[in-house]
Amino acid sequence: MRRYWRFVLPAGLGVVVLVVLLVNLSSSLVYFVTPTELVDGAVPEGRNRLGGQVERGSVVAGAETVSFSVTDGRHVVAVVHSGSPQQLFQEGIGVVLEGTWDGATFRSDTMLVRHDEQYRTDDGVYEEGDPSSVIE
Repeated sequence: MRRYWRFVLPAGLGVVVLVVLLVNLSSSLVYFVTPTELVDGAVPEGRNRLGGQVERGSVVAGAETVSFSVTDGRHVVAVVHSGSPQQLFQEGIGVVLEGTWDGATFRSDTMLVRHDEQYRTDDGVYEEGDPSSVIE
């Protein structure tokens, strides 16, 4: 019986710690909705995160805003972003925007840009890990 408790007590404690960690981590994960979910109305009211690809030819820069369209391949959503966009922002790149949906336009004030591990300069592309190799 003693051997049984030597296994059960640590295993039970481990399970409790794992459950507490999972509950706490799930509240800090970054979720986003797609344009299809937004258009279909499967999104709660208030602030949301929208993720998708910036449509080519849709970016229009204004004085204090940037207008563009985001797509998930099925639906397209018009976006108006207040403030300066991220430095790596461009057409065709993946973005996650935080803001509100008014039924026709997603109004964003926070932008995250998805990018690869290659860093580009005016001279060419420096690949990660080997700054001496310039790809022209």
